[in-house]
Amino acid sequence: MASDAHPRPPDAGGRSPGRRPRSRGLVGKLTGLFCVATLPLFLLLAILIWGGAWIPSTGLGGSARWSLTVLVAAWWLGGLWLFRERMVRALQTLANVLSGVRDGDFSFRVGGASRDDAFGEVFLEINALADTLREQRWGALETTALLQTVMAEIDVAVFAFDAGRRLRLVNRAGERMLRQPAERVLGRYAADLGLGECLAGDVPRTANLGFGGTPGRWRIQRLTFRQGGLPHQLLVLSDLSRELREEERQAWQRLVRVLGHELNNSLAPVISIAASLSRLLQRDPRPADWEQDARDGLQVIGSRAESLQRFVGAYAQLARMPRPRPQAVDLRRLAGRVADLETRLPIVLVPSPDVRLEADPDQLEQALINLVRNAADAVLESSDGASVSAPGVRMGWTRVGPAIEIWIEDDGPGLAATANLFVPFYTTKPRGSGIGLVLCQQIAEGHGGSFTLGNRTGARGCRACLRLPASTACGPEA
Repeated sequence: MASDAHPRPPDAGGRSPGRRPRSRGLVGKLTGLFCVATLPLFLLLAILIWGGAWIPSTGLGGSARWSLTVLVAAWWLGGLWLFRERMVRALQTLANVLSGVRDGDFSFRVGGASRDDAFGEVFLEINALADTLREQRWGALETTALLQTVMAEIDVAVFAFDAGRRLRLVNRAGERMLRQPAERVLGRYAADLGLGECLAGDVPRTANLGFGGTPGRWRIQRLTFRQGGLPHQLLVLSDLSRELREEERQAWQRLVRVLGHELNNSLAPVISIAASLSRLLQRDPRPADWEQDARDGLQVIGSRAESLQRFVGAYAQLARMPRPRPQAVDLRRLAGRVADLETRLPIVLVPSPDVRLEADPDQLEQALINLVRNAADAVLESSDGASVSAPGVRMGWTRVGPAIEIWIEDDGPGLAATANLFVPFYTTKPRGSGIGLVLCQQIAEGHGGSFTLGNRTGARGCRACLRLPASTACGPEA
């Protein structure tokens, strides 16, 4: 049988896979079986050639008999050698291919294999196995290369420690964090690298850590995996300092833009009117109505100063939002008080289940007052200031799992844009402060809840939803 598997160099045990094995084991047994099977035929031919007392003479001469005997013997020995050589070569080829597979070389193939005999089927299966292992190996290599690329490029420090807390793997971000190359830190203990406390305690968590003399805020994540049958720990450290600084920088930029806009709006007319009054007082003689002009100018200056004062006070209120002081709150009674405070139009309380909340009553009432006032403003705006005969604002609540959703709906014009709803000091009202919705959001989040505002689905107007955790509630769940 032809084969393209070539002899390989000696393996770790000093044995060459290409060297013919000794006539022992399977090859020796098969050779012995061949001899036992063909030896009676050889003896029969020898008897026929030489004859005997009970067999008629063949009439051959002595030299001819010897020649024929030698020919038969040579034929028998040649068949024995060919049988043994085919067996040895087939097994040798099989050993070479399997040795290549063992060493990770999947390029070895058996040529000329077919399903006409048993060895052909074995060789075809070995070739198919080598193809499968090669594809799996390429897939594993590509996956490993991708993982190494991701590990090297991500801006997160990744470390792998063995059971003895020795460092076995580190990516580039980890090298930058430790300020040492991988060659100097691999094999060292976690405690020596300043990572000992990161391998203990609950995760995920944040901690203040210092590396290279620079303190920072880090998020610690950890998980366990096995490699080579041994447990390892994967440690992931994310630097939060840069993200916090970036968020702080963006917050300051937004604040400066808002302050600059409001200050310019207030100071520009003040400067202009002050200059006009200064020129008026310098005129000689002054016009007859200069006193009225002076009073009007001072009134505008006072109005803009009052507007600026309200703005600064609103910012101070937003910045000094205290922590909520929870206590038992009867939601039905609190909603009734809020509805009674709005005198411009009736507020409909939709029948809702009896609910008791653990919340700060003052903050919750303030949030609902803001939302009801906004809803009433929207309805009155859409009616052009006319009296509203049909109620345009509804308030109710429902239980959704472990939370209570307090909702307020109005029949106003709805929201034209929602991108800036929760931007501090952004308002579309002429005398609005732009902090009402931000305060509602802060109050909801301070109570462990959330606040949403959007246009109603399939109807005109808006729907505000204040979602808070409930202590006890009566009535069916939504």
